[in-house]
Amino acid sequence: MSESVDVKFFFNFRSPYCYIVSKLLPGIFDDFDVNLQWRPLGGWDGRSPPERAKVKIPLVRQDMARITRKMGIPMNPPPPTTEPTKAAAGSLLAEEKGVLRPYIVAMMAAEWARGQDIGDESVILSVGESVGLDRVELAAALDAPERLAQLVQNGEEAQSLGVIGVPAFVVGDEVFWGADRVEYLRDHLRELRLSVC
Repeated sequence: MSESVDVKFFFNFRSPYCYIVSKLLPGIFDDFDVNLQWRPLGGWDGRSPPERAKVKIPLVRQDMARITRKMGIPMNPPPPTTEPTKAAAGSLLAEEKGVLRPYIVAMMAAEWARGQDIGDESVILSVGESVGLDRVELAAALDAPERLAQLVQNGEEAQSLGVIGVPAFVVGDEVFWGADRVEYLRDHLRELRLSVC
């Protein structure tokens, strides 16, 4: 087995395809010797711009209905106005506290399985508390200037690496974009002799 490698993981909580990939995380980060470098994005970063998103919504909902049905997971889209920035800022605290993966899974389930608006601070705080975060500390993190600045920096880094959408995984010069590229990512990590079993 080779030395572990860094995998930059670009993610926007508003993306339905990030919901799909949230269900696939164990098969990436448990099966391979990699260092997750979490790169959450806020606002429209990593997503189609608003005018294109309006056109895409019917097609994406058809696509998601097919994918989630095949995966056997629930799908109940959130309000179209849902804003992901605060959930992303909260994820930085979750990472610091060692509960990032449960936070991602629980937040995406709240949004895409139960149709909740994760732009609503009360939803974020409930999800955070369910994975062990302190409500007061999490509330402070949602608008913390340094956390919001980190999200902007992550967006700039994504652009500099050629990331054009989410979810995206970057390993060295290789970019794997989309939930449907996870198996290609796994193949690449096997080629790098990073399997742990």
